[in-house]
Amino acid sequence: MRIDLHAHSTASDGTDTPGELVRNARAGGLDVVALTDHDTTRGYAEAIAALPEGLTLVTGAELSCRIDGVSMHMLAYLFDAEEPALLAERELVRDDRVPRAKGMITRLNGLGVPVTWEQVARIAGDGSVGRPHIATALVELGVVGSVDEAFSENWLADGGRAYVEKHETDPFEAIRLVKAAGGVTVFAHPGASKRGRTVPEASIAELAAAGLDGIEVDHMDHDADTRARLRGLAKELGLLVTGSSDYHGSRKTCVLGEFTTDPEVYGEITRRATGAFPVPGTGGA
Repeated sequence: MRIDLHAHSTASDGTDTPGELVRNARAGGLDVVALTDHDTTRGYAEAIAALPEGLTLVTGAELSCRIDGVSMHMLAYLFDAEEPALLAERELVRDDRVPRAKGMITRLNGLGVPVTWEQVARIAGDGSVGRPHIATALVELGVVGSVDEAFSENWLADGGRAYVEKHETDPFEAIRLVKAAGGVTVFAHPGASKRGRTVPEASIAELAAAGLDGIEVDHMDHDADTRARLRGLAKELGLLVTGSSDYHGSRKTCVLGEFTTDPEVYGEITRRATGAFPVPGTGGA
């Protein structure tokens, strides 16, 4: 089985619609794909309706969190999407995305970059607006050569010249909320140092003690040494190890299935979840 547990659609900051995402996942040889848009579940219905035979969909989300001043992302899988407390927290985070984006645009204007809200809103479309949309605008304007280049201290990285904070959930609270909604939690790309400061291992140990289920080890932003270190940490803390592409369509260079999750780990995730179940494809639309 080929299992990719981290992918984004146009419901947040990917360039594939949810339907295109699942069709591309199957065409790329995947057996299981997780839809993990940022702080939203709006892509679920379209993805399920288009789900091709032979592909199983894991419903999820990537939650925006912050610990000790460091931003981090928490992948949540197979939770009850209508559970009121978790739904309210996702909406709180999502509602803060627009004023945050406008704040970053104001900072960019102050740096002489003629980006506009109208341009960013066009790029985001119906998705939850985020930094990748602003980064795409910078590429369009010729300010940077790629989306990855925009995520530097010069521009949009944490603490960068145009960075603006947004409401982010305390990760201990995120774990509690996801667990209460029957879901499973995995710390996304914990060693992605090029994105900014990373969470110390001591804090990861505290999250593990609070119920964190796993860490995403095999990821494009982790080099071989980082993957080895994180794999050892996971073993020490009793955490599941996942691998994923963090696919965003044409917005990033990674491809679906670039990194995958061991079937036994996937099986354990599904055993732990009680809020929702993987959806098997029956042909799609």
